Amino acid sequence: QLQASGGGKVQVGGSLRLSCSASGSSFDDYAIGWLRRAPGKEREGISCITVSNGNTYYSAAVSGRFLSSSDNTKNQLTLLLNSLKPVDTAVYYCQADGDPRVLPGTSQNPLSNQGTLVTVSS
Repeated sequence: QLQASGGGKVQVGGSLRLSCSASGSSFDDYAIGWLRRAPGKEREGISCITVSNGNTYYSAAVSGRFLSSSDNTKNQLTLLLNSLKPVDTAVYYCQADGDPRVLPGTSQNPLSNQGTLVTVSS
């Protein structure tokens, strides 16, 4: 079971570090996608990292501002959110899949529990 954490309230231009973890499981053979759902909007896939080789993908909305990384020793994935904007306000989720081609956004695997809320105020 995945758990996303690290959300909070931040002002425009600020930064947050989100984490995705799974107790008792290894991410070594997976890709991890990050998705978000803003109030009143559809869920949006924003990033993906293939843990085995470090390949990453970012949507146009977050490219250049967000950075995905993995710490295999801690079995934890991190999404660093920089230069945050009010449009980044959303609940953020992580999702694992063995096939990076379906991440982020088209995998049928379950999302992390609850997600973590990021609120950016101007």
